[in-house]
Amino acid sequence: MNMKHTGGCHCGAVRFDVWSSPDLLVFDCDCSICTKKQNHHFIVPENQFTLLQGLENINTYTFNTHIGKHTFCSTCGVQSFFTPRSNPDGYGIAPHCLDPGTVRSVTVEKFCGQKYEETMKNHPNIRDLSKPVAETHTVEVGSLHTP
Repeated sequence: MNMKHTGGCHCGAVRFDVWSSPDLLVFDCDCSICTKKQNHHFIVPENQFTLLQGLENINTYTFNTHIGKHTFCSTCGVQSFFTPRSNPDGYGIAPHCLDPGTVRSVTVEKFCGQKYEETMKNHPNIRDLSKPVAETHTVEVGSLHTP
């Protein structure tokens, strides 16, 4: 069951909607940039993400292979989403940049970005997380009730 989460940067210039489970699988990567930024993220297909505002405020940093697109707000500096090297056909969403009220649980999985090639080769399903899914949006914001 997917639901709509909303989120954005600190100053509010960048806002987005993302459709995902209320139970998030969040990756804790230890590659050089993720370590510096303390980047924790969950992955969604491109068609499950909508940038609502702030395109003109987004700057992008790339390095090494230039496949990963590390986007951030030029006003406040917050990276609320980015295009991960592991899933260039999707987005990595920072769960801490989601508005409150739609996340039921978070499971954190360590991802060894320092040994990227080996980790990607051995990971059972990370590439599948950004594959397009049918637009089966089922639950709107505010309708998730937890005990």
